[in-house]
Amino acid sequence: MTRATIRSVSAAVAAAALTWLATGALDIAAAQSAADKKPGPAPRLADGHPDLSGVWWGGADVGGRGFVGGGRPPAGGGTPPPTYTSLYKPAAADHAKTLSDKDDPTLKCNPVAFGTLNVRLWNVGAVGQIVATPKVVVLLSETFHDYQLVPTDGRAHREDQPPTQRGDAVGHWEGDTLVVDVRNFTDDTWMYAEGRVSFHSDALHVVERYRRVDASTLEIEATIEDPKVLTGAWTAPKQTLKLAPFDTLLSLNCATDEAAAQIQSASQPKK
Repeated sequence: MTRATIRSVSAAVAAAALTWLATGALDIAAAQSAADKKPGPAPRLADGHPDLSGVWWGGADVGGRGFVGGGRPPAGGGTPPPTYTSLYKPAAADHAKTLSDKDDPTLKCNPVAFGTLNVRLWNVGAVGQIVATPKVVVLLSETFHDYQLVPTDGRAHREDQPPTQRGDAVGHWEGDTLVVDVRNFTDDTWMYAEGRVSFHSDALHVVERYRRVDASTLEIEATIEDPKVLTGAWTAPKQTLKLAPFDTLLSLNCATDEAAAQIQSASQPKK
């Protein structure tokens, strides 16, 4: 091979390498740009209010990378905020000491009144779906066939409905925030599941505030009152949910014939 040919091949290789590096740099830049791209604005319903529709989760499966749920301790340490059970009146605190895992109502396929991960939409699970229209918002969870209808047409709470485990809900808009008021609960559920003793009374009152920050982010705040068992109102940790990469829920059913075995297992002394 002549020196001229070698120079020609070397130049071709160098040119190809530069082209590959430039293309790779462009690919990396494009990927970085896509990652840095901010979500679009929240979609809106025909009446102009934000459309809360979508499947919402903590950013990943429970325990998976990126999952966030249940609130976080205060940044930089400091005194943690009160918990629901820390606000029990003395009599309620004494009663809580008599309860344990085996008394958890979810062992008998009862839902929770609030949410195991401080997200009422999720119930006992970790993903929920919202179907919104101008007159009603439907809240769905994947566990225990759970749903809640939230009328937003200005109607008051129903007076002809007996208490239910998930309560009676009505909603109204305050600007771009949906305020959901829930009351008329039974007293046979807990606020949480998985053996976390957290009973409440039939005076339970929950007020939630839903705000869709952008196309892929939903913030939820909640205040809980129960004058029969709490010394004051409890503010749940603010939750930030992400739009899931799937558009339907899976049904996770509960079989009551498994309750006896679950209760027996929960009754065993812990080692």
